[in-house]
Amino acid sequence: MNDLQKQLTLHHAWQQDWSRRTFLKRSFAGLGGIALSQFSKADSLPYLYQQGGLHFPAKAKRVIHLCMAGGPSQFESFDPKPQLDALNGNPFPESFTKGQQLAQLQGSKLIARGSFTKFSKHGQAGIEISNLFPHIGSIADEICVVRSMVTEQINHDPAHAFMNSGSILKGRPSMGSWLLYGLGSETQNLPGYVVMVSRGNFPDQPISARQWSSGFLPSKFQGVQFQSKGDAVHYVGSPEGVCQSTQRQVIDEVQRLNGLLRDHHYDPEIETRIAQYEMAFRMQSSVPELTDMKGEPQHILDMYGVKEAGDGSFASNCLLARRMLERGVRFVQLYHRGWDHHKDIEEQMPYSAKLTDQASAALVKDLKQRGMLEDTLVIWGGEFGRTPMGQGTGRDHHIKAFSLWMAGAGIKPGHVYGATDELGYATIQDTVHVRDLHATLLNRFGIDHARFSKKFQGLDYRLTGVEPSKVVTGILA
Repeated sequence: MNDLQKQLTLHHAWQQDWSRRTFLKRSFAGLGGIALSQFSKADSLPYLYQQGGLHFPAKAKRVIHLCMAGGPSQFESFDPKPQLDALNGNPFPESFTKGQQLAQLQGSKLIARGSFTKFSKHGQAGIEISNLFPHIGSIADEICVVRSMVTEQINHDPAHAFMNSGSILKGRPSMGSWLLYGLGSETQNLPGYVVMVSRGNFPDQPISARQWSSGFLPSKFQGVQFQSKGDAVHYVGSPEGVCQSTQRQVIDEVQRLNGLLRDHHYDPEIETRIAQYEMAFRMQSSVPELTDMKGEPQHILDMYGVKEAGDGSFASNCLLARRMLERGVRFVQLYHRGWDHHKDIEEQMPYSAKLTDQASAALVKDLKQRGMLEDTLVIWGGEFGRTPMGQGTGRDHHIKAFSLWMAGAGIKPGHVYGATDELGYATIQDTVHVRDLHATLLNRFGIDHARFSKKFQGLDYRLTGVEPSKVVTGILA
């Protein structure tokens, strides 16, 4: 090897060593500088703060959406129909259904199906609630039952998409993503939007991840799915043989490089990468602390009906959701699968109700006793309802009338809103479209839905779309 070759070899080795040392050494500036620089830019602020702030004072700081996936029957939950019960087993009047869209019952002989369960009055207002839900009955004075919901989608996946985003088109942001886009997150250690899924009994409709997608918004606003059983987040711990300080150094240098790229190229996804690396590092300590329920008193576990923390049950997820809300998570969605009762409704629906009733009520009680219900919006319901006509031993999908309930954040407590006809086929009073629900949700956060938009491909998009929508003032206290 001649002298020139030796010099070149030594120079190459020095460069490699310098790069390795510099990669780690430069990280001592830490992510703090990167974080400060990104927040010093006006376009890094939440959208509404770029626009001057909230449109009016907010009532809510956070949301928990209890999604009963599959479509619970309103006739066995929150909308009693004595006349339908009296018609049970007889032909359903054609005057109600002629020319109307049905799901699997289209063209079939329609037979009225009354409720298999009884209703009882609850609370000072005497709200009638099915005996399948005694625990929700115990919070009747805290909730507002909406009996006049309507939607536009008659199959599960598009109906979930419509409930979440106001559209069935892929690429539209979910309502949780819209809130993060507008308001930002209140926590630096956990995602601002978290989703969990629990399973009931058969039939168990799958839930697609597109339901919590950020769509055309930057991906930092999408929902993050936590596992209901086992580790809440896979691979959140440090790799074997890597200490936290070394991992911190590596992450900081990666962040620095992303910051350099961001300074030269406008791309929201670069900001997302910076935020996600840092979030992943912080979650290494925050997630184990979040999911460790050893400090929860036994009476709280008993109130929710938690048999074993982290066992994948809806009860465990509800308690974990409360802990998330306490730690600043803005939007929590809990899906419970198992409400698609086309058959065996008399056996299957009581089971679904038993898995969800106690924990749903406990969550409201727990939030109230902690002083959190006043600024937490709770929504309970499915993607559509069920038909007043039977389908074998069950009920078919129905879009013209269904029920849900809400609580907290200035929602009128102990109240029933809207009504359906005598057989429960369609709404006849104070109809609430899904878009109206979205407008009301945004209203609780101090947002005027008509003034809250994002430009995409030359168009201004809103959660409520361009179709008529309104805030449901009749359910506001």
